[in-house]
Amino acid sequence: MTQKNPLPVIVFDSLSLAELHLMKEGAEQVNDAHRTLKKGSLNVVGECLKNQGQFFEMEHYPKGDVFDADSFAQYYYHAHREDREEHGHFHTFMRGGGMDAGMQPVPYDGDVKWETGADAVSQVICISMNNPGFPIGLFATNRWVTGETWYSSSDVISMLDHWYIDHAFPNLAVNHWITGMMKLFKPQIIALLEHRDVVIDAWRQRYPDQDVFENRELEVTGEYDISVDDQYANVLKAIDKHNAVGESA
Repeated sequence: MTQKNPLPVIVFDSLSLAELHLMKEGAEQVNDAHRTLKKGSLNVVGECLKNQGQFFEMEHYPKGDVFDADSFAQYYYHAHREDREEHGHFHTFMRGGGMDAGMQPVPYDGDVKWETGADAVSQVICISMNNPGFPIGLFATNRWVTGETWYSSSDVISMLDHWYIDHAFPNLAVNHWITGMMKLFKPQIIALLEHRDVVIDAWRQRYPDQDVFENRELEVTGEYDISVDDQYANVLKAIDKHNAVGESA
């Protein structure tokens, strides 16, 4: 089940110039990756599935996931949401080695073991993709979906600032693309993570006798439809407004 609580509308004019320039940098990474892939008649999803054999729903692609040993960022691609207009989606994570020192999971007294320390894995966000291999949405999920260790939204948001993949497997352009997506859509990701915690708290109050993190009735806590072109255009407009105010001051 997808949670239907409303998500905030992103107000680009309220973002700082530093935030907007980071998003602009992300858009340029994303667009440059699309440009270089297109020159080879390739796309982001296809490069993750290349040489992986027959495509099966729920399997991770590429096999073994993609992991950066310097940042401890990780991702994989798979498909299983048949009722959505998507081909599949990316799950992105931060492993324990990339988390700030002293960061701890939220209190939990349920029966499922959560990994801690270096073995902990926290999901950051999911990116929906269409059949041509372009991003169409972002969404957040409940803990049971990935089996992650659960950290507060503020902690996961801090992980976002250190999330990057900077090597050539399965494709350097793909890794630059997904790194750029984290920057370009940072406001939406933050909103989804904060909303995720609100939804979890609401379900805990509604079902006090259940382990909310293992409740199969709660799968997706919230999602945004996205467009790279629209996001980039909104960022540029907001930067222009900031600059205009600066010139008139």
